Amino acid sequence: MEALLNDLAVILTDDSTLRQLIVWLSAGASVVMVLGAAAITMSVFDPVRRRVGNLSGEKPENRRLMLKVATAMGPVAAFVLPQQELERHKIVMQLSRAGFRSPTALQAFYFIKTMLIIVAPLAVLIGSNWIPQIETVRVLTYAMFASGVGMFAPNVVLQRLVDKRARALSNGFPDALDLLVVCVESGLGLASAIQRVADELDVSHPELAFELSIVNAEIRVGVQREQALKNLANRTGLEDIRGLVGLLVQTMRFGTGVADALRVYSEEFRDKRMQKAEEQAAKMGTMLVFPLVLFMFPIFFIVAIGPAVIRIIDAFSQI
Repeated sequence: MEALLNDLAVILTDDSTLRQLIVWLSAGASVVMVLGAAAITMSVFDPVRRRVGNLSGEKPENRRLMLKVATAMGPVAAFVLPQQELERHKIVMQLSRAGFRSPTALQAFYFIKTMLIIVAPLAVLIGSNWIPQIETVRVLTYAMFASGVGMFAPNVVLQRLVDKRARALSNGFPDALDLLVVCVESGLGLASAIQRVADELDVSHPELAFELSIVNAEIRVGVQREQALKNLANRTGLEDIRGLVGLLVQTMRFGTGVADALRVYSEEFRDKRMQKAEEQAAKMGTMLVFPLVLFMFPIFFIVAIGPAVIRIIDAFSQI
């Protein structure tokens, strides 16, 4: 180990050896990129794959692209995909909550991550040729930093997409709950009411309408209603929807009236929203202190004391 560290120290101190190392690393990265591009190109123009896609009726282009990416990534999937099942399940759940439900979404996500890890430092190394005065050690540091950014940036973007979709679902949930109460009280069954609510929210809240349509489709193909509702809670990850699902499951299990339970939950949810709004309003005064101190008070002091300070400076300058 010490010999390896000594060799590494010699390489870092010798400029010629370090340049050769960078050249060989750049060449290796270029070879990997060329091979990956060739594999993707061969997958895209594969007639067998195109024929299977036509027979299966996969018309959307995004599904075809994700399938081609997953096929091209097949030989290296064992080295790129996480080995632990818990971590893999976590990423799949995040992709599902972000709206990516394709079976090849996990492979496409790690393909993008792998390409960023390779392309970002390579771009730094290529761009350093136009800045000759920069030191080699700094170039390596920037390349390692770019590789780290390429490693963590997809996770940050994925979490942002999850939060954005969660906000969209939360904004549409009160309207969906009120419509569900009206539909159930008018005599519709739970599955019919869910489908009617999904149809009504298709324009105003398409994300929530899509989730409710999935629940109705699962019920139609034979999935138990309790399990279909639990799947809805797991896909969305929202506490409000989880509470509604728990209420409906208990109602169907004990045989009580669904309309009465939904009416009570709707009233409680409305009170909860009002309390949350009052809490936000109570916090507003404290939150306004910081912009007032940072922006308003300095301007006020400048306007109030500024003329007096200028007169004092003029008076001292005339003495």
